[in-house]
Amino acid sequence: MPSSTISRVKPPALHQGDTVGIIAPASNVKPADLAAGCEALRRAGYRPFYLDSIFEQDLYFAGSVDRRARELEAIFSREDVRAIICARGGYGANYLLDSLPLSTIQAHPKIFVGYSDATALLTYLADATGLATFHGPMAAKDWAHEDGVDTDSWNAALTGTAGWEIKSGPSSGASGLIEGDAEGTLYGGCLSILVASLGTPYELRTDGRILFIEDIAAKPFQIDRMLMQLKLAGKLDAVRGIVFGEMVDCVQNSNQGYTLKEVVERIVGNLGIPVAFGLRSGHVTSRNITLPFGVRARLNVEGSEMTLSILESAVS
Repeated sequence: MPSSTISRVKPPALHQGDTVGIIAPASNVKPADLAAGCEALRRAGYRPFYLDSIFEQDLYFAGSVDRRARELEAIFSREDVRAIICARGGYGANYLLDSLPLSTIQAHPKIFVGYSDATALLTYLADATGLATFHGPMAAKDWAHEDGVDTDSWNAALTGTAGWEIKSGPSSGASGLIEGDAEGTLYGGCLSILVASLGTPYELRTDGRILFIEDIAAKPFQIDRMLMQLKLAGKLDAVRGIVFGEMVDCVQNSNQGYTLKEVVERIVGNLGIPVAFGLRSGHVTSRNITLPFGVRARLNVEGSEMTLSILESAVS
């Protein structure tokens, strides 16, 4: 169980020409998708690297638990690798939680980027080692598609910019839902994975957080059920603010007669905290925004306007 007083660790910043290690901690990877992602990373000025074993397959996993755990430790250990990007999500990162090489990770702190199923790793690494982690584009997903990466937030989060903002509007997809102003530590990820952590040693820790929540293809009643589970578990009691993601394809049907915003507002509207909706990070339609977890942030919502301010650099 991670200590509640663990110090925050900021990994070294990422620069042009740096080597970026790619791992597959969950579902199996298609070579063509990874090749496209690697080419985009090269065009962006990085040197992608991965182990040949990344293409192994065991059922729907990217190889055995042992292979995936050894891969993660090997990439964290390499002195030439400056950042680690998950190839994709899917399912299976939870198998690695009880065998994560925490001492190796603490000895070699690196930028760690992913979303979806990688939420389990992002939140537990942040809680267990203090490492600032990054909810953002993955190599065989967003990097593999044209216009898949929001480069402004990627650069701001990973190169050491302090005091940057994400505002409501077309560039972020976000808008205000419930007014308020609050500061806290940015944290969160895919709602399905966050809820699955409840009752385990890797349970999400929400006190004092600006909680980011997103998901894909979950019907509104399923979003309702998961949010209520967090609420009944006391996980929303000490949250300072909530930012919802784009929530792609989270509809019952085209004629459902209500919006997901209305569903969300019924559950979180009485918490007395600011809430925003639609920020494009994680499962998105385009331009995946990179969010640094584990650093101080401020959420301000006035009417339909929202500003998420990142108050400190997430890297050293």
